[in-house]
Amino acid sequence: MQMVHDEMLVNKARNGDRKAFNHLVNLWNNRIYNFTYKYFNDHDLAMEATQRTFIAVYKNLQKLEQPARFRSWLYRIASNNCHEEERRNKRRWTVSLFKSAQKAGEEAPPWGKYEKDTNRFANPDQQYQKTELEQVLHRALKELSEEQRIVVIMKEYEGLKFKEIAEALAISENTAKSRMYYGLNALRKVLNKWNINKETIHYES
Repeated sequence: MQMVHDEMLVNKARNGDRKAFNHLVNLWNNRIYNFTYKYFNDHDLAMEATQRTFIAVYKNLQKLEQPARFRSWLYRIASNNCHEEERRNKRRWTVSLFKSAQKAGEEAPPWGKYEKDTNRFANPDQQYQKTELEQVLHRALKELSEEQRIVVIMKEYEGLKFKEIAEALAISENTAKSRMYYGLNALRKVLNKWNINKETIHYES
């Protein structure tokens, strides 16, 4: 249903419907911000990359030959902006890796009208333990190559299919699966090296 709705909006926007384009941006802005924030762990860089992404979308929407592939095309633009921003800054950065939206849903960005405080009444000890686990994952993800890291984020935390990842990164599906496999194995090895597991930090999901 989402894909059909996106395709309809894309077609309208391609025909000059500014309202349809703005609606498309509103639908995807938070998702792309979340993606870029996971990549950079920096609000300003994520905001800049997100803004550049939608500027590029606006300028190049007419070049999208298959509106049904809008999602993978959008993530390709976002990932390219992340690569470019990283090269431009040439400085140290860390990547935030949030727990996959297993049950709780998408991580809300720290701004905007869609911000949620889903953990407001959570047990303080559990919140501390969850944050501790996230920080361990942040550091572990830094050990991955950029190629593996971006595939893990796209698949595990953005919910893209391997076909969409392949289209977004201009690689084959087998290459995407391979990077995912080796990325997860690398994460596991790092955590094992640090003797880290859920029991070690007393985390309960």
